[in-house]
Amino acid sequence: MIRKMASKVDNKLARNADSKMNSKLAYKAPITLAITGASGAPYALRLLDCLVHAGHQVYVMVSKAAHIVIATETEHKLPAQAAQLEQALTDLYQAGEGQIKVFGKEDWMAPVASGSGAASQMVVCPCSTGSLSAIATGASNNLIERAADVALKERRKLILVPRETPYSAIHLEHMLTLTRMGVVVMPASPGFYHEPKSVDDLVDFMVARLLDHLGVEQNLVERWGQSRMDGKTE
Repeated sequence: MIRKMASKVDNKLARNADSKMNSKLAYKAPITLAITGASGAPYALRLLDCLVHAGHQVYVMVSKAAHIVIATETEHKLPAQAAQLEQALTDLYQAGEGQIKVFGKEDWMAPVASGSGAASQMVVCPCSTGSLSAIATGASNNLIERAADVALKERRKLILVPRETPYSAIHLEHMLTLTRMGVVVMPASPGFYHEPKSVDDLVDFMVARLLDHLGVEQNLVERWGQSRMDGKTE
């Protein structure tokens, strides 16, 4: 009798474990999102929202300066501790269990710290000029810089979204260096040909371009020439 009960408990635990494993496997390939201290926090949060709703698991890192910028530019005051931040973002974007994983600046055991565990795509949005410099020179002083360094050495997709004006010769040289390494440098320069009606429309323009480069389906902004191809007229 005891053996039968133990067997039933073991089977139930196995089913629960399989269920949790299948739930995690249900997410699309992870994408790393690093948020640094440049202006442009709304781009980052909107991108995270879109990636979650597209079904991707997202590895998130937020610098100390980025927390200040997020509190300044948005209505959100997010907790600094990784575990609390993970829960806050999960609640904010109604993410599934384990869909958003947040890593601290010195969490060297995080998957993004190694080529054997890192995601195949990474975005730094927005990317401060300090982070730009560190990534271009391979500084790796914190987890964001290390994760970018891993993306470079593993020849994986790395997208940087700098937001600064004007750019100095140093900034431009770093961008050129990284571009030659295969990095996609995508300054936060929204277009106006889609006739934006709000700041949200401008944010969506940039996020749509990021999603395109990540290979994530999006309908945030109508593509150039789409109306013509669909047979629409003025």
